[in-house]
Amino acid sequence: MQNVIHSVTSASEVIQLAIAPVFLLMGVSTLLGVLAGRLSRVVDRFRVLNEKVQQHPEAPVSEKISRELYLLQRRAIWVHRAITLCTLSLLLVAVVIGALFLGSAIRWDSSWLVALVFILAMLSLIVGLGCFLREIYLSRHTFALPRNNKS
Repeated sequence: MQNVIHSVTSASEVIQLAIAPVFLLMGVSTLLGVLAGRLSRVVDRFRVLNEKVQQHPEAPVSEKISRELYLLQRRAIWVHRAITLCTLSLLLVAVVIGALFLGSAIRWDSSWLVALVFILAMLSLIVGLGCFLREIYLSRHTFALPRNNKS
């Protein structure tokens, strides 16, 4: 009976430790939804502009359309990078959760592995967010923002 109580207590402690990474999984998953939405908008705009160019292949492509196509291509690259790195972060956080439970189940001190993988997950997320910031910066240059002289 004492062994069962110890097992339940041990399992509940592991579940408590795994709650924070689960919230992280939910947050990064939401971010991935935002990134996927941004990528789909970039792809849609790219298709529209590309169709304009294809409809009149004999006409020279205007500098404005050419510049926007280039910026859309760069934005897509940065969003792809952000999605890849954030997905890698999710995968690593899932490995952290798995290592916590596996370590508890086989009574193995997995703290060094958990710490290492969690650090890698955070680095991946940080670089992914940096890629997202770069894409946001590029998106600002896709269109001209109106200037407000009243400030």
